[in-house]
Amino acid sequence: MIEDFLQSSTSVSLFGVVVGLLVVYLLLSSFSSQERREPPGPRPLPLLGNLLQVDLKRLDQSLVDLSKKYGPVFQVYFGTKKVVVLAGYRTVKQALVNHADEFGNREVSPIFYDFNKEHGILFSNGESWKEMRRFALTTLKDFGMGKKISEEKILEESHYLIKEFEQFEGKPFNNTQAINYAASNVISALMFGKRFEYKDPVFQAMVERDNETIHLTGSVSILIYNFFPWLGPCLKNWRVVMKNIEAGKEDTRKIIADLKETLDPNMCRCYIDAFLIRKQTLEESDIKNSHYHDDNLVYSVTNLFAAGTDTTGTTLKWCLLYMAKYPHIQDRVVEELSRVVGSRQVRIEDRRNLPFTDAVIHESQRLANIVPMAIPHTTSKDVTFQGYFIKEGTTVFPLLTSVLYDEGEWESPRTFNPCHFLDNDGKCIKRDAFMPFSAGRRVCLGEGLARMELFLFFTSLLQHFRFTPPPGVSEDELDLTPVVGFILSPLPQMLCAIRRQ
Repeated sequence: MIEDFLQSSTSVSLFGVVVGLLVVYLLLSSFSSQERREPPGPRPLPLLGNLLQVDLKRLDQSLVDLSKKYGPVFQVYFGTKKVVVLAGYRTVKQALVNHADEFGNREVSPIFYDFNKEHGILFSNGESWKEMRRFALTTLKDFGMGKKISEEKILEESHYLIKEFEQFEGKPFNNTQAINYAASNVISALMFGKRFEYKDPVFQAMVERDNETIHLTGSVSILIYNFFPWLGPCLKNWRVVMKNIEAGKEDTRKIIADLKETLDPNMCRCYIDAFLIRKQTLEESDIKNSHYHDDNLVYSVTNLFAAGTDTTGTTLKWCLLYMAKYPHIQDRVVEELSRVVGSRQVRIEDRRNLPFTDAVIHESQRLANIVPMAIPHTTSKDVTFQGYFIKEGTTVFPLLTSVLYDEGEWESPRTFNPCHFLDNDGKCIKRDAFMPFSAGRRVCLGEGLARMELFLFFTSLLQHFRFTPPPGVSEDELDLTPVVGFILSPLPQMLCAIRRQ
């Protein structure tokens, strides 16, 4: 009897201990889950995630729509891959600027890995990225990026662009190629120490390959490839992109080899020279594990060439399309240019005296929204953001569409309204929600150059030409629907550049 009683007591005690431990575990789990509360989002399906709930042909707009339901920080699954989306100016700024370190890494998706193998500037992280970005900023500034010497190169190129437009004698033409070549020649002068003739077949191939690759990177099939990489060889767009990348690297290596043959450490001509001289100096000093190697050179050059061509060229095309679409705005720009500058060449110092013109360029950048989701980021460490736990290595989409069209920041976000950038006295003002170049650690390193190019190309062209739809086509018929790729480009359509008297 006593033995049975003791056994029973022991069993009850053990049961009590187990129950107690279970209660403690549940309480701790509940506390932990509250501390590590993940962002909300739509319920994902097995394997597919939320792919059936978004439109991959205009993913940024689908994500804006989801943010209206789930808030400024939410998560979606593309296949089995979790992505945290940041929506609205305040949220994007808080993440990229106030939490720059935590949200400052680059997402190296399968297609971005194919591009650069984690070398270069755009699609890399860690010490290599820091060193390559620092070197690029310093070197390009040394060669005049954003300074007087850049202004001269842009003005020289604007004369070639004007001559190209004049050849059409006011008849309808597609300005895409000429504008891309002009923008490309500005970055070429910095990278290679020279400009190219617009009819140079190698130059044409380089520019057009980059243009095609950037467009295809935002295609549905490449987005699917990023979620299911094993599909790559089955996808035509992936095969085209891979072919373009290899051809681009081959052309870049040839240019580097030519410059290397005539390299003079005492006379640095361009970015490539500067890199080769630094590499040579480090090798002579027997410094090992240097980031100055051939892969970083090739991929940095291809990054800067592509980025310096396509985004600036695309924005300028939007500017001219808006002028043809809104002739009353174009008339005000031309009136201001005539009154302030007259017939002489516009200079960069004129910008402060041309507030309406400057506001029109800013508004063109805002409404065009050419990089709607920025280039995706990842978190560099675990972070609690706006009450939500986001794990290290999580992919993050800073939704620039939601910033540039934020209804809480812009009076008429979906219309072309230069007054967004003008105060009551007609002066051009800075708007914090103007983020076409992104923000934080990954802000576009060529922002200063791009702003200078847009201003000087735009004003030079407006001084010389009136831009109109083709005969028989009204302004209302000009289509502002973008061609969706990695960046948003205008639909290919004809405009007339009519010489001003």
